[in-house]
Parts: sequence; C-alpha cells; structure tokens
Amino acid sequence: MKGPAAARTALLRGDLATAGEAARAMIVADPQGGEGYFLVAMVAAEAGQIGKAVPLVEQALVLEPENSEYLAQYARLLILLRRDGEAGAAVHRAMEAEPQDARTLDTIGCVLARLGDHERSVVPFQTAVALEPDNLDYRYNHAAACGFTGRVDTARAEYESILSADPGNARAHYALAILSRQTREENHVERLSRALDAASKPADHLRLRYALAKELEDVGEAGGAFDALALANAEHKQHIQYEFSQDEKVFDALEAAFGGLTPTESVFQDAGGPIFVVGMPRTGTTLVDRILSSHSDVVSAGELQAMPLAVKQAAGTRSRLVIDAETVSAALIPAPGRIRELYLARAKHHVSPGVRRFVDKLPANFLYVGHIARSFPEARIVCLLRHPMDTVWSNFRNLFATQSAYYAYSYDLMDAARYYVRFMRLMDMWDRLYPGRVLRFSYEALVADQGRQTRNLLEHCGLAWDPACLSFHENRSAVATPSAAQVRRGLNADGVGRWKAHREHMEPVRTFFEQHGIPVD
Repeated sequence: MKGPAAARTALLRGDLATAGEAARAMIVADPQGGEGYFLVAMVAAEAGQIGKAVPLVEQALVLEPENSEYLAQYARLLILLRRDGEAGAAVHRAMEAEPQDARTLDTIGCVLARLGDHERSVVPFQTAVALEPDNLDYRYNHAAACGFTGRVDTARAEYESILSADPGNARAHYALAILSRQTREENHVERLSRALDAASKPADHLRLRYALAKELEDVGEAGGAFDALALANAEHKQHIQYEFSQDEKVFDALEAAFGGLTPTESVFQDAGGPIFVVGMPRTGTTLVDRILSSHSDVVSAGELQAMPLAVKQAAGTRSRLVIDAETVSAALIPAPGRIRELYLARAKHHVSPGVRRFVDKLPANFLYVGHIARSFPEARIVCLLRHPMDTVWSNFRNLFATQSAYYAYSYDLMDAARYYVRFMRLMDMWDRLYPGRVLRFSYEALVADQGRQTRNLLEHCGLAWDPACLSFHENRSAVATPSAAQVRRGLNADGVGRWKAHREHMEPVRTFFEQHGIPVD
C-alpha cells in the first residue's frame, strides 16, 4: 500500500512515523497536490503540534482551496488555537463546498458547536449519522446538539441507540440522566448500577456515579445520591491533585492588584455594549441569560472566553494558565482600552453584525469585574447570588468540564465552601471600588417575585420593559449548560433549599460559613 491510502491507514492506527513518512513522500512525488501537505499536517496535529500543522493545511488549501475536508480540519485546528473568527470563516467555506463524507460533516458540526452555533450544528451531525449509523461518536454528537437545542425526544432516542450498541457507554448514560428529570416510575437507576459494576476506567466511574447520583436525587433517594457523589468526587480530587491554595493564590493576587486603587463612581455612558452575567456556577446565570436574551433588543453570546483571553493576551505572560497570580499582576499594566479592543475582537465572532446588546454569561467573569468596569464604562454587570448552602451543594453535585481548572474546587464540599467565602469577599471589593456597577441579583428573590425582580434586572441593564422576559422558557435558542432542562420549564422553587435533604453531610459547611460571617438561615 502506497500514497494517500498508506498515510491515512497509518494515521488511523496511530502510527505517526509511518504516516508522516508516507505523506512526505507524496509531497516529493506531487508537489502541486494538496494531499501530502494535508496529511503531514494531520500527523503534526495528532502529535500535539498544532502551530506546526496550521501552515501545512494552509499550503494544502492554496493548492486545493475548495476541499471541504481540508477546510473543516483547518477550522478545527484554528478553534484549538482560539482563533474563532478565522475558524468560523473556514467552517462556512467547508459547508459551502458541500462535503459528502461523514467525518468531515462531523468535524464541521463540532466546530460549529465550539463556536456556540448549536442550532446550525444539528444538520451536519445528523447527516454524518445517516452516512455512518454505526459510528457512536457521530451519534453522540448529534444527540448532544439535539439536547442543547430542545429536541429532547430525538436526543433521548439517540442516546438509547448508543446504549443498545454499547451498554457501558458512560458518556451516553450521563447525558441521558441530565437530559430531563427522572421519576420513580421512569428512571435508569438499575441500569446505571449495572453499568457501574461493569465499568473499569476511572473516567467512566466518574460519569456513571454522577449519573446515578442525579437520578437517585430525582427519585428522592438522597442518601444514595450523596454516597455516589462523595465517592466520585473524592477519587477525582485525588486524581487532579487539587489543593484550595491553587485558587487562593488567584484571589490573593486580585486583592493585592486592585485593592489599593481609588474607588470610581459609576456613571453609565449609555445603554449600549455587552451585559456581563457573572457569579458562582449553578446559581442561576443561565436563567438570567435566558431572561435577558428573551428581550427583543438582546441576544445571548453564551459563555464567552473572550474576557479571560483578552486579559491574558494584554498581560503578555507566558504561563500556560489563563489566570494565575503573575497574569493578574501584569494585567493592570496595559491600558483598559487595549483589553476592550481585544475582547471585542473575540466577541464579535459570536454575535451577528450590528448587534449592540449581547449577554456574555461566563460565570467566572466575576474574577474580571475590575477589568470589565475599567474597560467598558457602559457595560452592565449582573452577579447572581444563591443561598450559600445551595450554592455549595449544587456545585458539588454537578459534573463540570473535568479538564478545566475553573471548577477544580467543586469536588469537595469544604473546598467549595472556601471558594464561596473568597468569591463573596472579592465581590465586596468590587462593590467598594466600583459602586453601583454590579447588580447583586438573588436567585431566591427572583423565584419569589418574578415580575418585580425582572423589572429590576431590566432597569439595571438599561432595557425597556418587555413582557417576553417573563416567558423565558419559551425562548427556543440553544442552551449548552447543565441548566438546559431547567430553563425550558417555567420558573419554579424546586432548587430552593435542596441542600436540606443532605443536612447531616452539610453541617461542616454550615459551621464554616457561620465562622466566616456568611448567613445561612
């Protein structure tokens, strides 16, 4: 076997040396053909050399500019380099080239999903499944896109198809568990228990225990739910080697960098610009995003990484972490206008041209309130607050992106409590420095009086009253967070006081909060 077939076969089996040798031989034999350059690029990408792969794909595209496979993989690599605008342009060119192979269609769907365009990702995922129905990865991606866009029945059917072919598929089990609320009459508890008994990989144990805990809690088995979560989280915390001091250094650096600044009175310039919805995860940020984006003048841009990346780029630090003590200190040196420019350059790729009011609902932007206030005098900031005990429990019970350092504190109740205390202390500092800039918005108050609190929210954001904001659950736009199922229901009090079902286990958290002056009653 020679040529493209040899290179692609070796690439599929992970033999990068053989694949690279065959691809380079193709370039020598046909320097005007794009395939050799493309395959050398894919070998580099598989080796983790993304920066090296990109110019090679660009060379392949010079020679074959309408090749949909090259364009799709180019877009995927650009996403990995956080070059979202270029990735968006490349993926749309790939779509225009009308790809016919399942892998390219799936890649297009994945890029669109990473860009937050979940609605448009559904068709390429669906077509990939139609072309290769036995590929469970393609079927999973289609199911996830359907779940994000409210096609719950289709998503459920796809996950069940995956489990019919692969009964131990932990990703599908977990996705199915969180897709909707389970009942005593209809649940998957027994099936999940069997899958957990048969699982051997730590990553599978983690997902299956989270899925089991979620369903047990749904059906009222609080004790079993806690046991499953406690075991899953203890094992994962040990695996990632997390210590609270890792986050404490960031909080300390923020207080050191900003604490000595002179307070700035808030004078809103106009009702333009972005609306930042921040707070601890699982406190209602998605809910508020849905309320605001139901307004006729507002769209949701989702959870943008634009502010963290803009601050990191402006700081110019070489550490691999997006935020660390060094970056926090260095980020005060650039002019606020530079951070504004970098932020808008990234954010514009996630909203339609001409849109003035959009919501950036990355919860972790509470770490960047100082930069937001300095860089966007016109921006409105809303910080969600939820009962501290419910906040800790909800963080502990939800499986976040396991590779993200943002959520490393969530695998231990006391770490989550410590994080909450520092979060509140940081928000107090922002309030002292930028009085009036941040609306502290209570989840419980919203549940108790939706109309009044919604009016307060819109007033703070400089928005006229729009009754559609009360019907946020009718908003059909995609939701790609763990709150997807909840925000498609009407406002309810189901999440208020949920921690009380685990009162005994939560007692150390209550004591800790009382010691630090955090009211819990």
